[in-house]
Amino acid sequence: MSLKGKRVVVVGGTSGIGLSTARAFLGESAQVIIASRSAAKLSEAKQALADNVETYELDFRSEEKAADLFNQIGKFDHLVITAGEGAMGLFSDLPVVNAKEAFDSKFWGQYITVRAAVPHLNKGGSITLTSGVYGVRPPKGATTLAAINSAIEGLVRGLAVDLSPTRVNVVSPGIVDTPMYAGMPEEQRQAMYAGIGEQLPVGRVAKSEDIAQTYVYLAKSEFTTGSVVLIDGGAHLV
Repeated sequence: MSLKGKRVVVVGGTSGIGLSTARAFLGESAQVIIASRSAAKLSEAKQALADNVETYELDFRSEEKAADLFNQIGKFDHLVITAGEGAMGLFSDLPVVNAKEAFDSKFWGQYITVRAAVPHLNKGGSITLTSGVYGVRPPKGATTLAAINSAIEGLVRGLAVDLSPTRVNVVSPGIVDTPMYAGMPEEQRQAMYAGIGEQLPVGRVAKSEDIAQTYVYLAKSEFTTGSVVLIDGGAHLV
């Protein structure tokens, strides 16, 4: 399937995996629309992409704001959601309010966005959400993220049936070198990446570009729906 001229909405498309995904779709000659909570990040992303992308502010936890966004966008072909914040901490230590906030962001944000988007999605289109490898193999302190990621993957299986023939899939990344870890000192961050990479069968952690191509594949693959694409460098094996 060619993506030339197709309208693609990337929610969370201002940095990391989302920005690389927007760039990957532009490389397929798609018309790209990115949405994010931060006006400043939207401006930076627009400059970084150096293309005629449309940008919109969105707090995807709000049903009203999500509905307003898609009313402005109008008809489009593919939806990709990479936005969403999790929460780490041992089950007994992480406050319930923090766990609920993480669900409000990563799970309910994606859920709400899909509901708002569906009436505007063209026939033959697709929806791709984002979970994470901790849904399959959680380390200590990742109970909440494991639950959120598993819930997203269950949601996708249900949506693939409910929204048929629209294709609905989910990308499940492992550790990725993105600005998410920018708060760590550079030396410490690189040491963390090196340590994780040594344990992976591929020998390194992912770059955001590695993950971005998976979203493009799922938009183009006309026979893939209800699937979880685990792209973790083999982390679930070790």
